[in-house]
Amino acid sequence: MLKIEENPRKKSRRILISLIIVLILIALPTYIWMKHSNKYLALQEKSRMSPVIMVPGSSATKERFNQLIQILNKNTQKKHSVLKMEVYNNGKISYNGTIARNDNEPFIIISFENNKDGLSNIKKQASMLNEAFGELTNQYYFNNFKAFGHSNGGLIWTYWLEHYYSEYDDQIKIKSLMTLGTPYNFAEKSIETPTQMFTELKKYRNKLPKTLNVFSIAGTENYDSDGLVPEESVQAGKYIFQKRVAHYTTMTVTGDEAQHSSLPQNKQIVKIIEEYLLDGKNPNNPVNRRETNQNNDDR
Repeated sequence: MLKIEENPRKKSRRILISLIIVLILIALPTYIWMKHSNKYLALQEKSRMSPVIMVPGSSATKERFNQLIQILNKNTQKKHSVLKMEVYNNGKISYNGTIARNDNEPFIIISFENNKDGLSNIKKQASMLNEAFGELTNQYYFNNFKAFGHSNGGLIWTYWLEHYYSEYDDQIKIKSLMTLGTPYNFAEKSIETPTQMFTELKKYRNKLPKTLNVFSIAGTENYDSDGLVPEESVQAGKYIFQKRVAHYTTMTVTGDEAQHSSLPQNKQIVKIIEEYLLDGKNPNNPVNRRETNQNNDDR
C-alpha cells in the first residue's frame, strides 16, 4: 500500500494552529482572572468603607451586641447599618441584615454555631472567622477595618491575627483591635501559672501587625475581677502585645454594669468605643493623629 506523506508546510501550519489554540486556552482564564483582580483592586483602593467587625464571646449569639449598637446609633446622627453573620459547623454562612449603600462604617457581627469555650474551640472559631472574613472581602471592597471582641471574642481575634491575617495584610489593614473583658490567661489569677492559651498567643506574637492599635479593657465588679474573668488575666495581654504593636493601651472600668456580661452596654465603655474605636477626629484616637506624646507600651 502506497503511503502518502503530508506536505511539510501543511504539517507545520497545522502544528502552529494547534499551538496557538492551546496558548489561547491557557491564556484566556489568566486574562479573565487578571481583569477581575485588577477591577477588585481598583474598587478596593477607592473604597471609603471601614467596617467595625465584632465577635462575641463563648455561648453568645449574633444578637449579643444589639443593645450596644442601639446605644451607639442613638448617640449619632448618621446611623451605622448592621450585618449579622453566623458560621455553621458545616461551613455554611447565614446572613441577617444589610450594609447600607452610603454607610462608610457599618457594624458587622460574626458569630459561630460552635460557640463553646476552650482552646480547641477557640482555634476552630478563628478558622470560622477566617471563612467569614474571606466572604466579606469577596462581597465588599473595604481596604481597612476595626476589630472588636468581647470576652473570648478577643482571643479569637488575637489568634486570627497571628495565624490568618497574613493572607490579607498586603491589601487590607486592620486599624484597631479593642478587646473587652478578654481572659488572655483564661481563669488564672497569676501569670505565674500560664495556660496553654496564653503560652500559644505569646509564642506567635511576632506575627501580630506592627501598625496595630490595641485597646484592652477590663471590668472590675469587685477588687480583682468582673465577676467571671480575673483582672490579672485581662492584664496578661500586655505580654502578648507590648513592644510588638504600634500602641497598646489598657483601661479599667468600675461601677454599675462592670460585671462581665454587662460590659458591652456599660456607659463608660460605650464612650470609650466612640472615642477610640470609631472613626472621627477625636484627638484621643491614635489612628486619627500623626503624632502622640503617650508611650502606651508602658501602661
